[in-house]
Amino acid sequence: MKQELRQGYTTGTCAQAATKAAVQILLGIRDEKEVSPIQVELPKGKKLNLEIEDLKITYEEIENRDMPVSVSCAVKKDSGDDPDITNGVLIYSKVTKTKEHQIMITGGAGIGVVTKPGLDQPVGEAAINHVPRQMIKREVESACEEVGYGGGICVEISVPEGECLAKKTFNPRLGIERGISILGTSGIVEPMSEQALIDTIYLDMKVKLSAPGNVEKILVVTPGNYGLEFLMEEYGITEEQTVKCSNYIGQSIDMARELGCREFLLVGHIGKLVKVSGGIMNTHSKWADCRMELLAAAALRAGISERICKSFFDCVTVDDAFEKCTDEERRMIMAQVMNKIEQYLSYRAEGEMRIGAMTFSKVYGILGKTSLADIIMESSRGRKE
Repeated sequence: MKQELRQGYTTGTCAQAATKAAVQILLGIRDEKEVSPIQVELPKGKKLNLEIEDLKITYEEIENRDMPVSVSCAVKKDSGDDPDITNGVLIYSKVTKTKEHQIMITGGAGIGVVTKPGLDQPVGEAAINHVPRQMIKREVESACEEVGYGGGICVEISVPEGECLAKKTFNPRLGIERGISILGTSGIVEPMSEQALIDTIYLDMKVKLSAPGNVEKILVVTPGNYGLEFLMEEYGITEEQTVKCSNYIGQSIDMARELGCREFLLVGHIGKLVKVSGGIMNTHSKWADCRMELLAAAALRAGISERICKSFFDCVTVDDAFEKCTDEERRMIMAQVMNKIEQYLSYRAEGEMRIGAMTFSKVYGILGKTSLADIIMESSRGRKE
């Protein structure tokens, strides 16, 4: 029997836990000797107990008493069985009382700075993504409310090894300089052993296709959490009704055919699915990252000006590129992209099942659909669970 791979937790979870411990000590909720382990609740409700390391407190004499004015501590990143370069790295949070009546979250040493538009944070901001920011802010707000503290709190997240580690990532290419990003949407790191993940996808497909209500043998497939959120918000389709295929789009199509799937709908963010328009069926960035090249090629086929096409090569994301286009130009480009996606998906399916795709972005919503996408979507929504 295969051993189940161990999950880990994200840099965002580490920052959350370190912040919670630091702010509770700062505000007198916990003593430094009893703060570890600290329990945190993740976005989907899971709770973790994490050890606190390298605790440092700065005191100031107030009314003849030594009172903490800043607290710094760290949590060690554990990536589980996922091969992640940040595994074992200490993620620090330093919290300080301020006179401003607000919570500020900043990046210190080893945290990247956003230098190009189109990423999760604006240009000039620390590369601490919005979900980790929410997790950190929630811990500070909870602690302040518990003791009735109405002053300000500054939270500085840092990773001393971050600048060195960032050179081994795609951050410099994406426009994030001088450090790593603080990431995570669920708070958990899912192990990415390739064969184990493919086996999991296969089993998930088998279960979905065998469900009593799925007589039409339909699969709605998405690479990850962005797609799941989109499907729920736009169509009311839940995680239990979908298959998460990660980057293995081609292999997922092959497995679906093998299992007797009759209709297959791929739904994903344009930043990933634009690669499929070039016939790329494993969309992990380590295998292929030619999004701008494919988008520029589609724009040329659509008759968009050479000036705009060339400007795409200076963009970090597809959304960033689309900012340079009118609404009509964007529609023309996406028509070309979707035609190519349909061509390559149909080629991979070899005529053994109906296949379609739908793409979206958080900025522009639904961007494109192949010819069968709406038909398969309606069939999926109409089936009994």
